[in-house]
Amino acid sequence: MDTLSKLAQEVETCKKCPLHLNAKNSVFGEGQSNARIMFIGEAPGANEDVQGKPFVGKAGQLLTELLNTVGIKREEVFITNVVKHRPPNNRNPTAIEVSACTPFLEQQISVINPEIIVPLGNYALEFVTGEKGISNLRGKIITKEIAGKTRKIIPTFHPAALIYNRTLRPTSEKDFELIKKEANQTTLF
Repeated sequence: MDTLSKLAQEVETCKKCPLHLNAKNSVFGEGQSNARIMFIGEAPGANEDVQGKPFVGKAGQLLTELLNTVGIKREEVFITNVVKHRPPNNRNPTAIEVSACTPFLEQQISVINPEIIVPLGNYALEFVTGEKGISNLRGKIITKEIAGKTRKIIPTFHPAALIYNRTLRPTSEKDFELIKKEANQTTLF
């Protein structure tokens, strides 16, 4: 955990892009330091900015609910975002902002060493895989070498999308069942 603590301190004092200027807090991420599953969202929202924790607003509550439906505890996974400070007005992060945060996310993946990475939504999907189209790629298992290790990538919709389009919920529930099934292939929760 020492390495993650140092990395979190670096994120807290980061001034590589202008996002820190309007942010109340950095949002490094939270969860098990050796989690087998890592969830990656786009960027912190207003609630996350205030609390300094990822996925604590309505989308976060829904993420926790989806985890619970398949018997995974939030504390057993690691949850983070592509960028570590809230973009103003919840706009998409710019290429400069993503570039500034990329080393932090790469180090998080390297240190935590998850077997499964779950990009939440289009933005995280593109960052993790280089591909676009969450609707076409969600629920599929993509294998890719990241941080020197072949990992399973299982994209799914961002929980915020489920809030705006409730018809996506059953599809997301199937994705979470797949995540659980893949995690169970080596070790039971």
